[in-house]
Amino acid sequence: MKETKSYKVFKIVNVIILLLLVYVTLFPFLNVVAQSFSGRAQIEAGQVTLIPKGFNVTTYKTILQDKTFWTSYRNTIVYTVVATFISIVMTTMFAYVLSKKRLFGRKFFTSLAIFTMFFNGGLIPNYILIKTLGMTNTIWAMVIPGAISIFNMLIMKSFFEGMPEELEEAASIDGSTTYGTLIKIILPLSKPILATMVLFYAVGNWNSWFGAFLYLDKSNMFPVTLYLRNLLAGATSGQSAGATAADDLTQIGANIKAVTMVLTVLPILMVYPFVQKYFVSGIMLGSVKQ
Repeated sequence: MKETKSYKVFKIVNVIILLLLVYVTLFPFLNVVAQSFSGRAQIEAGQVTLIPKGFNVTTYKTILQDKTFWTSYRNTIVYTVVATFISIVMTTMFAYVLSKKRLFGRKFFTSLAIFTMFFNGGLIPNYILIKTLGMTNTIWAMVIPGAISIFNMLIMKSFFEGMPEELEEAASIDGSTTYGTLIKIILPLSKPILATMVLFYAVGNWNSWFGAFLYLDKSNMFPVTLYLRNLLAGATSGQSAGATAADDLTQIGANIKAVTMVLTVLPILMVYPFVQKYFVSGIMLGSVKQ
């Protein structure tokens, strides 16, 4: 079909708007990357936009030689893997149960879960609870409190509700148990939604710092996001630069924040392209009942 003049104009305007949105979205990140490779004088003069000026890697060398940074990085990986695994297991079981119409009290439990999305005990009661349970300064303070996201659970619940009941009926006739049906039949057919949930939980756990700020006092247990927060607050910048020559101190202070931000977000940027296709399909399947 021949395109009309108005449709051509629409496409041109649409492309321009989308390019502007891409620019606005990417500019802050690209600017941080450029600053991480730029010199002190150029940063202070405001000359750095999307291209590094006064190229240097002094700060990268300093951060990568900092044992505290690598300890925090290791902690973040451990916290993210353990917390994501626990969250996926608990969210899947909770969502699967609530997706069954034959469940007694289904509406009550669903309403109770949704209630927690809008109301909670508050910061001080949560801290007192974690401290009373003896979970402070342990990995459990990082992985248990946020184990289930009700938003994620509702998406997964809608996905399970859209699956044919005949699959479970056939499995039941063949003698499969409830857990056997879930593990051998339902979960293999739920890869898109599972990949989506893994991405949601992993990104959330990787970027989390406030829980560590509240519940952890030992610096060797800090995640890398709290390490970054301390840098931004000026609490540990002296430690990071302490092992360098005096001539490098000023340069490191100029872009240490940008360098740490780049090193922190890099793993997520590397993982996301591999799960993007599952992410899109999982959201679409989980948000609308079939």
